[in-house]
Amino acid sequence: MSLRTSLKKVLPPISVTEQEALDAGDVWIESSIYQGKPDMAAVRNLPTGKLTDEEQAFLDGPVVELINMVEDFELCNEKHIPQPVIDFLCKNKFFSMIIPKKFGGLEFSPYANSTIVATIAAASGAIAVTVMVPNSLGPGELLMHYGTEAQQNYWLPRLSIGTDIPCFALTGPEAGSDAGSIPDAGIVTKGMYNGEEVLGLRVSWDKRYITLAPIATVLGLAFKVFDPDQLLGDKLELGITCALLPKSHEGVELGNRHDPMGVRFYNGTTRGKDVFIPMDFIIGGQANIGRGWQMLVSCLGAGRGISLPAMGVASAQTAFKSTAEYSFVREQFGVPIGRFEGIQEKMADIAGKTFLLEAMRILTTEGLGEGIKPSVVTAIAKYHMTELGRDVVNSAMDVQAGKAIQRGPQNTLANGYASLPIAITVEGANILTRNLMIFGQGAMRCHPYLKEMVDLIHSDDKAADAPFNQVMAKTVWFSVKNSLRSMKNSYLPFLRHSESQYAEVKGYEQRLNTLSAKLAPLADLSLLVLGGDLKKAELLSARLGDVMSYTYAAMATIRFYEQRVSDKAEAKPYFDYAMQWSLGQAEKAIVEFVNNFPNTPTRSLMRVLTNTYSNSVSSISDDLVRELSTAAMADNSIKAELTHLIKTSPGDGNDINEQAFKAKHAVMPILSKVQKALRAYPVVPFISFEYAIGEMLKADHINAEEHAALLDYNNKRKLSVRVDEFTFDLELVDVDGKPIVVSQSDAA
Repeated sequence: MSLRTSLKKVLPPISVTEQEALDAGDVWIESSIYQGKPDMAAVRNLPTGKLTDEEQAFLDGPVVELINMVEDFELCNEKHIPQPVIDFLCKNKFFSMIIPKKFGGLEFSPYANSTIVATIAAASGAIAVTVMVPNSLGPGELLMHYGTEAQQNYWLPRLSIGTDIPCFALTGPEAGSDAGSIPDAGIVTKGMYNGEEVLGLRVSWDKRYITLAPIATVLGLAFKVFDPDQLLGDKLELGITCALLPKSHEGVELGNRHDPMGVRFYNGTTRGKDVFIPMDFIIGGQANIGRGWQMLVSCLGAGRGISLPAMGVASAQTAFKSTAEYSFVREQFGVPIGRFEGIQEKMADIAGKTFLLEAMRILTTEGLGEGIKPSVVTAIAKYHMTELGRDVVNSAMDVQAGKAIQRGPQNTLANGYASLPIAITVEGANILTRNLMIFGQGAMRCHPYLKEMVDLIHSDDKAADAPFNQVMAKTVWFSVKNSLRSMKNSYLPFLRHSESQYAEVKGYEQRLNTLSAKLAPLADLSLLVLGGDLKKAELLSARLGDVMSYTYAAMATIRFYEQRVSDKAEAKPYFDYAMQWSLGQAEKAIVEFVNNFPNTPTRSLMRVLTNTYSNSVSSISDDLVRELSTAAMADNSIKAELTHLIKTSPGDGNDINEQAFKAKHAVMPILSKVQKALRAYPVVPFISFEYAIGEMLKADHINAEEHAALLDYNNKRKLSVRVDEFTFDLELVDVDGKPIVVSQSDAA
């Protein structure tokens, strides 16, 4: 019995859905990470993502107008998104950013798509989700790639101008992550359509969690097709298929809603029982029966890297901006709270991770802009960018404390905090994405020989032994080279490589090259020893995926620092924190992987190959925490670059905080003067700041102009630290205690 035959008996077969997922999408720079040689040259040479004049005009025009139409606090208290807002979205083609211009769409780049969605998300999660869904996985994307010419010519112009609003239904009560087990079925049969008998499908389905379903006019639907009468051939089960059904079609049920965390985007159910549809309803026509899963995973791979990561970045930038400004303006014990080390620890983490997130957003969308559909990178982006967004907002909630937990129009965090689990959950739950997809897909796609070897193992061709042996030999030599590279980088640091022209980058680049070099033999050995069981060992495989992910994050951070920031001196503490945190997380994952590997001899070999003998992992120093937290409260270019997604409106929470923040920076020299004078000439009694500076004006310690500037700052400060108030019956009141009764629909 040959080695190939022996392995075939041992290794579990790959299901059709697994195979189609593995085949979907492209391999990009993640391949170089997996193989132990991160391709920083490819990262550095990637064309810079920029907004075209048309995209910038859309951002400055319709997007800003949309944001000014929506007050998110009021929206959360309503039952519906106001119809004028929906009409505005349709009229201005917000639902057609990915649709080509020849069909009436905007045809924006992935970078522009991400920037627009993130900008909207910073103002309203509900509106952002409403915009993002038609521009991610849905009928539009599927029609563009797989639709017939007739389907494209009919549907895409209607989707472009909002004549039709789409939704896509995949998830149901019995199948979520295990999409291949969907019970929804279509039976090949003949039926009546438009007065004549045609070949078609009789479909029954029950779906939930479908975004836009309650207002959709056209339903994208995934179901399994069966042909018991063998009208199409000799196969009974034909596989997952995607179809497009008008809401008006007899038997289609749309309209019932869910209530996702009180966030007022439309999400709900769709059902149908024995609904007859002609073959023309199948996306791509009858020829695409059974291709649905391949179509879905191919399209999802790209969309997953844009919309939900954009929401994670928007959450982080909002949290960073408001927390930095609040920490500077809010004082306790006579000093800004941002100077207390407990706050500094949180503030540094917020600032560093916001820098990291923006770097990942830009690199990922720049790659997608080149026409690449990297399924592993987009999975990395979806998981880590939504999780990091949650981390940042959680820290911001801790810092802003009582102000953060009180809802109201001045609150910049509460609604975003409530909506965070949504981004974590949809388009592939994060636990699934981390534990099964990133390394599981990454190993098969990124290894130069593994996929070919597995295909040969499961081949029924008796002549497959010879090519298998050739591939096996290449695999062994590949693993040997990986092991030697790992040992060289682990034990001989003076041989570590860096191509950066910046001295402050070189050490980090050498460190990420070393981590990547360690990943390669760890992955090879785990696959060799555990084989197919590695798929079940999620705790282990997830850690290998983490090494890939954090290395990718570090590569993105280097590119962002080298090519995008306008002032490197201002950006350096942000860069240092982002690099040290991401590389530290990768190192931690390696240590935990090696420590928990179940085979003792292999574990010992892993330690030798990677120089992993202790549990120590470099941590971020207290000095860097202090430096970055102080830098975060400065009013400078890097803060502006890391908060560019937030568009303030006069009188909103972000505007109020910003006004106080800038006013305090403007009067800092005068405040210093006042503090010195107060120490020399104390004002007794010190009733209030206004009283104290009034007394100092009388004593000629400050002049009238300085007094006016201080009063202006103090008024803005008091408004910034103010918390929204309501009457006993929860009617919003203004700063003078007078009720404000304005509904979202009235405002629109």
